[in-house]
Amino acid sequence: MRHHAYPRLLLTLWGCALLALPTAAHAQYGATNGEWHSYGGDLGSTKYSPLDQINATNFSDLRLAWRWQSADGALDTEAIQAQGSRVQVRMFQATPLMVNGVLYLSTAMHQVAAVDATTGESLWVHDPQAYLGGPPTHFNNSRGVAYWQDGDDARIFFGTNEGYLLALDAATGEPELDFGSGGRVDLMTGIPRAIRGDTNYRGRNLLGVASPPIVARDVVVTPNIISDGAIRKEAPPGWLKGVDARTGETKWMFHTVPQADDFGVDSWLDESWRYSGNANVWTMLSVDDETGYIYLPTGTPTGDYYGGHRPGDNLFAESVVALDIETGQRMWHFQAVHHGVWDYDFPAAPNLVDITVDGRPIRALAQVSKQGFTYVFDRVTGEPVWPIEERAVETDTDLEGEALSPTQPFPTKPPPFEYQGTSIDDLVDFTPEIRAMAVEAVQNFRLGPLFSPPMLSYDGGLQGTIQRPHVGGGASWTGAAVDPETGILYVPSENRFSVLKYYTPAPEDGGNLRYTFRGLAAGVQPQMPQGLPLFKPPYSRMTAINLNAGEHAWMRPNGDGDRLRNHPQLRELDLPPLGGEGHGGPLLTKTLLVSALSAGGTNGGPRLVARNKTTGAIVGSVDLPAGAIGTPMTYLQDGIQYIALTVGGEVPELIALRLP
Repeated sequence: MRHHAYPRLLLTLWGCALLALPTAAHAQYGATNGEWHSYGGDLGSTKYSPLDQINATNFSDLRLAWRWQSADGALDTEAIQAQGSRVQVRMFQATPLMVNGVLYLSTAMHQVAAVDATTGESLWVHDPQAYLGGPPTHFNNSRGVAYWQDGDDARIFFGTNEGYLLALDAATGEPELDFGSGGRVDLMTGIPRAIRGDTNYRGRNLLGVASPPIVARDVVVTPNIISDGAIRKEAPPGWLKGVDARTGETKWMFHTVPQADDFGVDSWLDESWRYSGNANVWTMLSVDDETGYIYLPTGTPTGDYYGGHRPGDNLFAESVVALDIETGQRMWHFQAVHHGVWDYDFPAAPNLVDITVDGRPIRALAQVSKQGFTYVFDRVTGEPVWPIEERAVETDTDLEGEALSPTQPFPTKPPPFEYQGTSIDDLVDFTPEIRAMAVEAVQNFRLGPLFSPPMLSYDGGLQGTIQRPHVGGGASWTGAAVDPETGILYVPSENRFSVLKYYTPAPEDGGNLRYTFRGLAAGVQPQMPQGLPLFKPPYSRMTAINLNAGEHAWMRPNGDGDRLRNHPQLRELDLPPLGGEGHGGPLLTKTLLVSALSAGGTNGGPRLVARNKTTGAIVGSVDLPAGAIGTPMTYLQDGIQYIALTVGGEVPELIALRLP
């Protein structure tokens, strides 16, 4: 059964309320006062700051102002490992906040620090020792924290890999003891089948947190991670809680997997809602503070790659869901993938921006996706700005018990920002010889359009379906940025593919799923000799999308692909820019689009580049001491503009750049 984004009954119930909301597009977004209060710069995830001290004429003059080594470098890794926990300090993916001259951020091992924005000196570090709670649900990583203030009460909120939400005093780093129980709230409380210490895949925790909470109207909402690749069909559902910022009391809980009498429960056939889980929000969230709506980009249900145990469309998985942040009431929703088996969960926060389409002002929400689509809605009503069509897709698969949806939604505008699906015509054709290699490499694999059904991988015969975009997505957790002045959306993406390998988990290991995902095993991927690419370039790109027109403004490869063009079979060819130098998160300023590339700097090393926002041309470049990990941000301190981001190393660092 199809559930539309704005059911007639819901519009009737809320019609008067919607009429009372402002109809003109006038919300103000972007970081303000030279600070950076939320992960995306503001509650609308624009990643935009109007600062312009750093511009095209001086970007290449940027120099390191200071370097802060992750607090994880001081941990006793041997003692942690001796207690059965994993140490993984390098995934320092955080984007810091900046408030009142202080940067706040979290480390891969879920420590939280306050850093002086001028000097890079540590002001305090709080270690909740979350790493002693067992192996993380996914990896040791934390992408950031949230900031909240009410008068003199200023707090830092963050989630841990063993499923707690913590509140710290922003000035001291000490726990706020009046929040929850001793300064923390157990995010597993009230979640079916969420048992601390229980596992469903390789001994990992069932539920944890990697992405930062978001706070608005004194309510904290925290994303959660639930194990992918489960071996049991029973799993915790990724329900979200609205928590009082002062007390830690749960104000509401939204059922991303509906229960008994909930709206959408009939999309889980055979009462599969009783045991199915996931459908969580693992990435960042956005809020329209004027309306009080919070927007949830949800993920795939259990199991991510096989749906035979959960027949039906499976609301509210792989959907955008709008809730009232104070009550948890669902205002509208849109499901982008019915009965998902491709791991095409939404990977990033939606971007909120005001646009004008055919003379009509619209308070819009733009949601980028792994499959390369941008879904654009009126963020108040949920009505698509341009039609989204249900189109027939292939459903034939040899996965026993699987019943795929006969249709999937396809936005008519904007055009996709990444390649979708596979065909012989998509294979690399740098030379006739390389083309022949590519044709040979795919001869035992299924090719087809987006949403082609997965197939079993086995020795001999067909080796599976080549899925493009890759399970990690065209767009990833780094997301997009949007310019509130122009309505232009900037999306970094990657052109990659994957072939899923399935197996039946052993009952003696506790498994009862008919099939689960073993991993992107090299032995079942199409193999090109000597590391040559299989498909045509570019292999990563940055695309600018004019949301007022629903059209691409420009597309540029992310890098020239110097490492690939030096391949022995390619170095003599006259090739176009190939991309392939990463899809790091974007930062927008008044005049620049800033992002990191993995190559192209001095001696071929990593660099930070600035692009002209109108044309996409690179207008400045500065070397980085190591490859970028997190998305950059910018702030103004004592009249000086800085750009800060996390970079790699044996012990990764937060660095800040400024003009001489």
